[in-house]
Amino acid sequence: MNDKIIQIINTMPINAFELRKELSTMNIVDIGELFDNLSKEKTIQLFRLLPKGIAANVFAYIETDKQKIIVEALTDNEVGNIIGGLFADDAVDFIEEMPANVVSRVLRSVNAEKRAIINRLLQYPDGSVGGMMTTEYMTLREDHNLLEAIEEIRKKKMKGLHTCYVIRRDKLLVGTVSLKMLLLAKEHERIGDIMHPNVISAETHDDQEKAAILFRKYDLLSLPIVDKEGRMVGIITVDDAVEIVEEETTEDFEKMAAILPSEDPYLKTGAFKHAYRRVGWLLILMIAAIFTEMIIYDMEELLATLPALFVFVPMLMDMGGNVGSQTSTLIIRSMALDEIAFKDILKIWWREIRIAVLCGIVLSLVNAARVIIFNTGDVWLTITVTLTLLTVVVISKSLGCLLPMAAKKIKLDPAILATPIIKTIADVIALVMYFAIASVLIPELR
Repeated sequence: MNDKIIQIINTMPINAFELRKELSTMNIVDIGELFDNLSKEKTIQLFRLLPKGIAANVFAYIETDKQKIIVEALTDNEVGNIIGGLFADDAVDFIEEMPANVVSRVLRSVNAEKRAIINRLLQYPDGSVGGMMTTEYMTLREDHNLLEAIEEIRKKKMKGLHTCYVIRRDKLLVGTVSLKMLLLAKEHERIGDIMHPNVISAETHDDQEKAAILFRKYDLLSLPIVDKEGRMVGIITVDDAVEIVEEETTEDFEKMAAILPSEDPYLKTGAFKHAYRRVGWLLILMIAAIFTEMIIYDMEELLATLPALFVFVPMLMDMGGNVGSQTSTLIIRSMALDEIAFKDILKIWWREIRIAVLCGIVLSLVNAARVIIFNTGDVWLTITVTLTLLTVVVISKSLGCLLPMAAKKIKLDPAILATPIIKTIADVIALVMYFAIASVLIPELR
């Protein structure tokens, strides 16, 4: 289907009648994807040919750079119609990505009511549920009867309606009622009598990650958002929750890889910006590696006495980093899913120590066999490497679970203390333990 439409778009002149016919059979998300690889001229032409009834919906699924091209080509009245047709959260997402001159023009083009809603949503902190919510939702009063409720729903003609929120006259949220419940209710039943009074909600300044957790935990399709007094101000829908999960996961992966977070797609980010996002942490980690260099330099005499010691340094350092990173990844994931909390820290630490001992014994035995076979059976060297490996595994696993949980407790992002930082600390510990044990056990080094 897309290939046929692209073929129509690339013909000169464009067959507008045939193109509209093909577009009318497509999903708005698929139509939005058509704009990805079009030139500036084709982008404008295709958008102008969209039926007015779906133009705003399609606009929400077009990439930001193409949205900017379209807005710059439209009249103020046309821009007002497009932005006015968007859900408030989609309009805010668009505005946040635009330069100041485009934002000013867009806000001038929309009506006063929409402009006030957009400005209010823009005031919420970045990453809060208030900044993600939409203000388009269906409310009913608890003193409505069924017939009055249905009449209210008909008046509003809400898109994608599946849940109505029950409020009092002061907008205090007191319950929810689904369309199924309304269909099964009797004509003169009060909404307050058939509603679910136990409402799962979030406050406007809560972190957006909390909203994602609530969606997963309670299998929600939408989440009401209230202010500090419990008055309803908006909702977050399940598609927003999916977007939150994607953003949070991407951000955590980037931090765990020692990269500054960014919302820009990889191929649309310049080489200098990519370098800027990466070089800072790389510099920090490079400087941190000075500690390992200092340790090796101080132990130069030991290495000169027994050069075979140096053979096992890379393995021990790598093992410490790998073990710590493995553990921190699992702990960070469990915290993100709200499976564990700081109060569980001692229980988790004890569990990880037992796991470390079991893993360490297996790794140490296999490594001992390797050392004996390939290093002429040096007993004291074998014992040194084996004990160091076991110690490094236990300490690294402890770091991997304790540091992320401590970071969370003091309001730092645990992902920052994942792979790069823990690996650097584990490297230093591995070297210190290795040379300390070697200087005690190996006769030539005493």
